[in-house]
Amino acid sequence: MRVHLLAVGRMRSGPERALVDDYVTRFDRTGRALGLGPLVEHEVEDKKGGGMEAEGELLARALPSGALLVTMDERGRVMSSPDFAAMLARWRDGGRQDVAFVIGGADGIAPGLRARAEASVSFGAMVWPHMLVRVMLAEQLYRAATILAGGPYHRA
Repeated sequence: MRVHLLAVGRMRSGPERALVDDYVTRFDRTGRALGLGPLVEHEVEDKKGGGMEAEGELLARALPSGALLVTMDERGRVMSSPDFAAMLARWRDGGRQDVAFVIGGADGIAPGLRARAEASVSFGAMVWPHMLVRVMLAEQLYRAATILAGGPYHRA
């Protein structure tokens, strides 16, 4: 199952970019044998300043056809890392070809796009900067792959 990370904003070089790149590489390496990956990033940028709705349209256009849409949203489901891994495995085992995790911009995800989501995941009630959410999601995807592979990375 291919995994897509759709995000508003361009991540430039720096510590966040280095972390995302590291976790994406780890996920691709670990997930391959499990039928997970590759992990592909899609960045969109609203250069005209249309706000959340314009960002939502750009994100919708970047969605791979037929992909399961998952929003990263503070109103989403809070879950443990093993539960997150199990959810990915269910989608993979259910024959999903693509899953797309969407991270909105500073104002969040447009309500229309949020309503189309088949799942919504939260990293807690706190609001996180969208660049950090990208790092945290990449790490959790790698962690999920190691859990499914029975590796020692996740200790609970």
